[in-house]
Amino acid sequence: MEWFGDSNRSFNFHMFSQSHLIIIAIFILVTVVIFLYRHKMNTAHWRKIEISTAISLILFEITYHTWMHTNSLWKLRSSLPLELCNISLILCVILLLTKKKFVFEILFFTALLGASQAIFTPALSYGFPHFRFFHFFYTHIMVVWVTLYFTWVKGYYPTFRSVIKLIVFINLLLPVILFVNKKTNGNYWFLRHKPEGPSLFDVLGPYPWYIFSLEGLLVGLSLITWIIFRKQAKVHHKDRSRSPLL
Repeated sequence: MEWFGDSNRSFNFHMFSQSHLIIIAIFILVTVVIFLYRHKMNTAHWRKIEISTAISLILFEITYHTWMHTNSLWKLRSSLPLELCNISLILCVILLLTKKKFVFEILFFTALLGASQAIFTPALSYGFPHFRFFHFFYTHIMVVWVTLYFTWVKGYYPTFRSVIKLIVFINLLLPVILFVNKKTNGNYWFLRHKPEGPSLFDVLGPYPWYIFSLEGLLVGLSLITWIIFRKQAKVHHKDRSRSPLL
């Protein structure tokens, strides 16, 4: 069961390799399909698919933590589900199960600004066909697809207040992450030091100022994303008012 082991020597991941490009192509293709068929997907039948998707994400995540534990990779300082992508996954499952608008408002930004970026530039060591390869891309892609599904199909569009809620949510979590980092000697959210290799953090200033730069960047990108989808929301409502079927 090498595909489930802890060695990546036979499964080295290479960015923009054939397997990575196939994943990107599938991601873009299905995203287009969701948009094109958005008016045909809002039926009661899709509720079963929503629940099934939530269960699959839970099972994938349980299997992932089991894999880490089995291979002695699970560490308190780095394996807790506290990174923004982990939080996005949790929010995604909650949204699928409850359909709460507040959950969507937070997930919308963390998914489109975080998970989507991870799909194109993944921080991943294990390549195809290792379990970690499938876990990484399945969870990240589903987070984005679920967000776009609730946006285009269900009509859950963000508002300016959504940006405010995101900022409040992030800043309420901030002291929690700082506390966990101190107790576990971890570096969740890179709040203790920058990543080891070259990254965006290098242009955001020295510690601790890059933390404030990151928050400013988050606010700016969130506002831009809100403006783009706010325009889409207006078009969406016009389309619905003109449609004789709605």
